[in-house]
Amino acid sequence: MTGHGLNSLLTVEEMARADAMAITAGVSGEELMEVAGKAVADAALQSGFERIAVLCGPGNNGGDGFVAARYLTESGKQVRLGLLGAIDSLKGDARINADKWQGETEALSPDILEGADCVIDAIFGAGLTRDVESIVRETIEAIGDRFCIAVDVPSGVHGNTGEIMGAAHKANKTVTFFRLKPGHLLFPGRAYCGDVQLVDIGIPEVVLNEISPTQWRNAPDVWETGFPWPEFNDHKYSRGHAVVVGGAEMTGAARLAVQSAMRAGAGIVTVAVPTEAATIYKLSLPGAIVRAVRDTGTFREIIEDQRVSVCLIGPGNGVNVATREKTLAILRQRLPVVLDADALSVFEETRDLLLSNIQSPCLMTPHKGEFDRLFDIDGDKVTRVREAARLSGATVLLKGADTVLAAPDGRVVMNDNAPADLATAGAGDVLAGMATGLMARGLGPFEAGCIAVWLHGEAAKAVGPGLIAEDLPDALPGVLKSLKGKERK
Repeated sequence: MTGHGLNSLLTVEEMARADAMAITAGVSGEELMEVAGKAVADAALQSGFERIAVLCGPGNNGGDGFVAARYLTESGKQVRLGLLGAIDSLKGDARINADKWQGETEALSPDILEGADCVIDAIFGAGLTRDVESIVRETIEAIGDRFCIAVDVPSGVHGNTGEIMGAAHKANKTVTFFRLKPGHLLFPGRAYCGDVQLVDIGIPEVVLNEISPTQWRNAPDVWETGFPWPEFNDHKYSRGHAVVVGGAEMTGAARLAVQSAMRAGAGIVTVAVPTEAATIYKLSLPGAIVRAVRDTGTFREIIEDQRVSVCLIGPGNGVNVATREKTLAILRQRLPVVLDADALSVFEETRDLLLSNIQSPCLMTPHKGEFDRLFDIDGDKVTRVREAARLSGATVLLKGADTVLAAPDGRVVMNDNAPADLATAGAGDVLAGMATGLMARGLGPFEAGCIAVWLHGEAAKAVGPGLIAEDLPDALPGVLKSLKGKERK
């Protein structure tokens, strides 16, 4: 990935290192907390509420809450502050700011919320390691429909995984600092964060060079290369020749993939299909070459063409012997490949056979069910996808509302631009086709997967409500035109 940028994602541990390095570089922790707390107060002031309950925890998150309470009081707001634990137990910068607070400090309880129309949740930050319980849980659950501003993450959301640790309240806004954490993008935590505001609190950008993040939020400025735009001296074969394997019954899946591969930039697409289905493909795909496949030998002849640059197999192919044999033939030819849907499920009982044959650039695009059939890996979503990529030697793209991509070298990208409208049949086939078209243009599986997922989400947003999968390829030119205009600036 190029640079670090604002789209770098820091784990809880990496964020702690960033804070420590900033202090070593001469930025005081007290100054960092002052800026952070003021940003939280500003968010509350912008919301326009008069009676504000500030819920503080025993760590630095609570210290941010004390700063926010001080600024809000100075601005004339009615503030009640509840603290989990005793002031004497606070340490460091949190204790300094608790001592600066001139108002009353009450024990944290649901009673603090009485009369409040806005709540600042500064109880626990992203580093929570145990379930929320007892008085904290009762207080969180009592927030109800009050406007809620969370500091860093809503209390109860795990900053690295987005998992809910016992309980959490859905914030209207989350104010976080320096860089986002994975938990801001991963569900279910993402649904609890509301509008996320990223604030620069004075940590020098140079600390990222030392941390060297390996996780990013998917966006154009993190791609290792920009979009592979056609050059003036290009011809159809120099832009890449993709082979898409089609099935006899669910023909729509491969046809969607073919159209998407073309739109994403492949210069020429051959669709290899069973003889009995060839007419359907010929009538519906005038821009593609349709090759009838009688047997595995015929299929090998197609993929042995030296001009073939990438293959896609899986969409609508069926979980059968023919799909398994064609997949192995592609892998043994050492061709770049996108493995989707049935080309993954067909190896549920013979995973080692599949993985041992992956020797060329490979992108897997499973949904959760297909992923679970192929990989028996415990842990959070990022851990599972990263380990699957390491085991397989392939880039793994686990589809969902919070799609996660992992490369075999440990790099991870999380995507958050996909609207709910994408939950429709055929959308995954379009995504696989887009990635295939990009790999035809010469991109590696990880870069192609990142770009395809982002384009997929943008195309869906361009279509909007009522979207069906067939809309997506036709929406792609408008998205690409906008992207090209931004890249030229």
